[in-house]
Amino acid sequence: MNTMNFDFRNPYPTARLPVFARNAVSTSHPLAAQAGLRMLWKGGNAVDAAIAAAAAMTICEPVSNGLGSDAFAILWDGKELHGLNASGPAPSGWTPDYFRRKYGDGAGTPPKRGIDSATVPGAVAGWVALSERFGKLPFADLMEPAIDIAGRGYLLPVVVQQKWAAATPELGRHPGFAEAFLPWGRAPKVGELFQFPAAARALRAIAQSKGAAYYGGEIAQAIEKFSAAHGGGITATDLAAFKPEWVTPIGKTYRGHTLHEIPPNGQGIAALIALGILEKFDVAGMPVDGPDSQHLQIEAIKLAFADTYKYVAEPASMEVTPEQMLDDAYLASRAKLIDMKKAQDFGAGNPVRGGTIYLTTADENGMMVSFIQSNFMGFGSGCVEPTFGISLQNRGHGFSLEAGPNQVAPGKRPFHTIIPAFLTRDGQPVMSFGLMGANMQPQGHMQTLVRMLDYQQNPQAACDAPRWRYNAGLEINVEQQLDKATVRELEARGHRVKVIDDNYQDFGAGQFIWRAGDPKREGYIAASDSRRDGLAAGF
Repeated sequence: MNTMNFDFRNPYPTARLPVFARNAVSTSHPLAAQAGLRMLWKGGNAVDAAIAAAAAMTICEPVSNGLGSDAFAILWDGKELHGLNASGPAPSGWTPDYFRRKYGDGAGTPPKRGIDSATVPGAVAGWVALSERFGKLPFADLMEPAIDIAGRGYLLPVVVQQKWAAATPELGRHPGFAEAFLPWGRAPKVGELFQFPAAARALRAIAQSKGAAYYGGEIAQAIEKFSAAHGGGITATDLAAFKPEWVTPIGKTYRGHTLHEIPPNGQGIAALIALGILEKFDVAGMPVDGPDSQHLQIEAIKLAFADTYKYVAEPASMEVTPEQMLDDAYLASRAKLIDMKKAQDFGAGNPVRGGTIYLTTADENGMMVSFIQSNFMGFGSGCVEPTFGISLQNRGHGFSLEAGPNQVAPGKRPFHTIIPAFLTRDGQPVMSFGLMGANMQPQGHMQTLVRMLDYQQNPQAACDAPRWRYNAGLEINVEQQLDKATVRELEARGHRVKVIDDNYQDFGAGQFIWRAGDPKREGYIAASDSRRDGLAAGF
């Protein structure tokens, strides 16, 4: 049984317990988890469950994702891993001059919000690609739960409502936002019914056409008309040209296991770099919540981000390859820069040249899916096409207008923060997992894996444990549950620490499914982060 000799006592305050089942779905909203289970009960597989849950999440947690999102996936099909990059590119009219003419020469990036922050949405095409290659059920069946939830509505849960209300002052002025997300002229309150008939209309069209309406039919035309009316550049031609890309995940070994991430244009490589650095240290010999372990992990992720932010972009634009960034000798040289008694602000090295939802599903036949989709910042661009409720992302803000690997260009994909993850051992599946939360994601991958692989904490305990978040320079945020003596010692070593009471705001939220053995006999151990409204469920 593949349980890593987990300690199933949980030392951290939580209302969650791990779920043990032969079929499992873990999401950040209970209705989406049940949408996935409905597909498994109907005879579908983990891919069918993931698509149904993802579609439901666009309705249940619109703060974080929507029908205008991007998506990525890593899946184990029973024999091997596959990666899917369903992140959309810049519209064909986007150039640095396009933005400078509109926003002035001082603009360093496309805007944070508004129609000119929206790139081509890729999530729906990702659902279709997954279904066509690996699904069992008819695609229209997978949309049924989301259509029902959008049409009949649901009662707003606590955490989603908090984020919804917080976004209202900034986004209420953007086209379509108030009509879609401010019923009664305000954000819904906890327990109030939210209905989204426009999105139900879109989902029915997507179901009936197997996505064709979105990328070549009435939805594409509606998006083009909406974008043009508000001065944007997305056209129906841009949508028709988009195709998701099947990719080979990149990986790095840590404590006898291999962590797999989607290759650039995403930031998953940061988690691999950090673990490659930690591999050079005896982490397990340090107390799990003590200052040495936490300091070491903070310094490792700083080094990882220094290289990630300098080098990662669309692969064709990168100055170095992922393989060069992950070279063992190079990472050993980076590890030597860490001073265990002093926090540092690291610059990038020189490799040898040659607002998000996450969910995971697994079925009793051994298929496992790690899936993530996002509008980027809360509610994305703030722009919502009203006929079909398409809430457009703001991934364009991730481009630069200056010369360099991530400079905006027509048809180019921006730097991406969302990253699904997968863990194997000796070429066999161990865990499908991920976290949401911008640059917290690789930090969360590293922190939770260290807890499971170095300290044998079970997935739910690793999920509930206090986290820190590196921001920039010497600045970190820590959750108020982190040991007070550890916080004081981190400050003594030079970390500029801010203790945060709102755990949802800064520290991400994860979903985990660990394979305990033969799925038909032992099944899986599933966990859902207590920082969200979520649910791990199974049968």
